[in-house]
Amino acid sequence: MAKITGIRCIRTRKNGTWTIVKVTTDQDGLYGLGSANDLYNPEAVVQAIEQLLAPQLIGRDAADIEDLWHTMNLSGYWRNGSILQTAIGGIDIALWDIKGKEAGLPVYQLLGGATRDAVPCYGHAGGSDIAELKEDVRRFLDEGYTVVRVQMGGYGGGGFIGPEKANVPRNARTKGAVFDEQAYLNAIPRMFEQLRLEFGPDVAFTHDAHEHLSPINAIQLARRLEPYGLFFLEDALPPEQIGWYRRMREQCSTPQAVGELFSNPQEWVPLISERLIDFIRVRVSKAGGITACRKIAALAEAFGVRTAWQEGGENDPINQAAAVHLDMAIWNFGIQEVNHFRPEEKLAFPGHIERQGGYLYVSGKPGLGVDLDEKLAEKLLGDGWQPRSYHMPYALDRKADGTLVRP
Repeated sequence: MAKITGIRCIRTRKNGTWTIVKVTTDQDGLYGLGSANDLYNPEAVVQAIEQLLAPQLIGRDAADIEDLWHTMNLSGYWRNGSILQTAIGGIDIALWDIKGKEAGLPVYQLLGGATRDAVPCYGHAGGSDIAELKEDVRRFLDEGYTVVRVQMGGYGGGGFIGPEKANVPRNARTKGAVFDEQAYLNAIPRMFEQLRLEFGPDVAFTHDAHEHLSPINAIQLARRLEPYGLFFLEDALPPEQIGWYRRMREQCSTPQAVGELFSNPQEWVPLISERLIDFIRVRVSKAGGITACRKIAALAEAFGVRTAWQEGGENDPINQAAAVHLDMAIWNFGIQEVNHFRPEEKLAFPGHIERQGGYLYVSGKPGLGVDLDEKLAEKLLGDGWQPRSYHMPYALDRKADGTLVRP
């Protein structure tokens, strides 16, 4: 059995926005890679790995993934926070990579083998107006996608009003556009009406509300979108208001996908067990890795809920690979969010997941099948990068009166 000899974090991508975990062993050339990304608190995750978790795991058998996962989960006493879960997830993914390499098998084979030939994914279409959006949707359909997320610009797009039209206070704290719930509630159904007229009933559309709405308005939006047959409505409600999904289910049948911000089991367990959602959308690394997510998938299968693991534009090829290996193995897979990488980023991660048309394909190599060229990864950082000067908080929207909008 291979024993863990080291765990270190490798920062890469421009400005160090990606954190890759490398777990080394006493077997020559045997190591595993994991994803521990947190765009807004990367150094906190690094410290959790290096100060809390790594010293406990060095010298342990890398094969004991289940016991190591529980050791990491409990050893900080306070648990289920996003920082600790991301740190655990990064190491856990790397341990599965090692196990696959030792066995000479792709990770999905260790999880039970393939339940599908490839992994369907959905693209992200957007536009500042309906004409641009239609053009972008057409581009994805021409590429072979059958499911497309549609947004009128960024999150909350369709609901922003310029300061010259908005009724803002004379001492307004923001000089830019403000978010108006009623404008959004009116714009998004009109958007879907025009998309259905253009593309017909057969294209599967999703939409991300990104938690911008008050609970009752989220329910109203879901009801108004019911005639347009969405594949799912994403994150209609924030984690603080998940109890409203009971009311949502009573009111309409628009499929609900949620979980991008979840890190605590008590956020997703009641939603799944009470059949209040249709897709669970946690990020594999944020929920605690492959070990945690295969259990989430098993729970979801028992209650007829499908998976739609979250990716996001700031995510890395290692997390994408972990998600796709799960997708290959679990029966109740629903759809996979796609991510796109620049050519120089792909070169730094040989064996990365390949996309062709609307499908994602694993490499077939042992473990995750993805490696890291550390010299190329260092070049991705850019000149003058300093981890201690990192500052990238989430950009928040406000309403006309200055109230913050939940992301």
